[in-house]
Amino acid sequence: MPLVSGHEVISECTSRGLLAGAFNTTNIETTMGIVAAIERTGVPTFIQVAPTNVALSGYEYIYDMVSRRLASTDVPVALHLDHGKSLDAVEAALAADFTSIMIDDSEASYEDNIATSVKARALCPPEIALEAELGSIGGKEDDVAPEFASTTDPSQVAHFVDAVGCDMLAVSVGNQHGFVPNARIDFDLLAQVQEASPVPLVVHGGSGLPDEQLARLHQFGVVKVNVASDLRNAMIRSFGEAYNANPKEASLIRVSKNAVVAITDVVEARIRTFNPSIN
Repeated sequence: MPLVSGHEVISECTSRGLLAGAFNTTNIETTMGIVAAIERTGVPTFIQVAPTNVALSGYEYIYDMVSRRLASTDVPVALHLDHGKSLDAVEAALAADFTSIMIDDSEASYEDNIATSVKARALCPPEIALEAELGSIGGKEDDVAPEFASTTDPSQVAHFVDAVGCDMLAVSVGNQHGFVPNARIDFDLLAQVQEASPVPLVVHGGSGLPDEQLARLHQFGVVKVNVASDLRNAMIRSFGEAYNANPKEASLIRVSKNAVVAITDVVEARIRTFNPSIN
């Protein structure tokens, strides 16, 4: 199946009572592992990449790699720009035919965040789903941490979404990027945000949250949960274990295939945790 718009993934998940994982890719092994898990579960999904992770390949390579692998897949998948911190990143992803976009100016003032997000909305054709962020999520994304973290203010949500015209809202409700052992969702705050938001919500930092919390998110208007660190760790761990077992290992294809299996298992487990009804 060709890549679909983020709108279609949102619609499919909403109509079927599902929650979409959003899994970050960087290379062929990660992509193959993600798609294999999507095929096993049949849950519509976002595959995504952040600007910090296109330094090696560029957006076009990511598009080619993902779209080629998905050609033989029947599950709806959107290719999403994760944490587009600039309008240049948005334009580059759109030029490479990404089908879903995130603009993230959440560290700016409320007014500046709206102004930048509105410009991103204007760049995106109507068929492209736009995610914006209100409240600055803590933790580290690719070893980059925000200068400050702040929770989402429910009183700002309706106005922000209306002013921007975004299709998904990324929120800061106790979630943090990366592996943060003490990260916990504030479900009271999340419920207030859900009540105020006219669009589905997005939770970043899925790698650091306990399974029992991830399994509840579908009850609070969350349609998308981002997972990156788990996948990267699975690949690095797989290669490290191969080296430790045999420092003279020279079969890159065997080690790479083992990494794909490790990534597939992680992604499948996450999708099933997000969606208790499919287990």
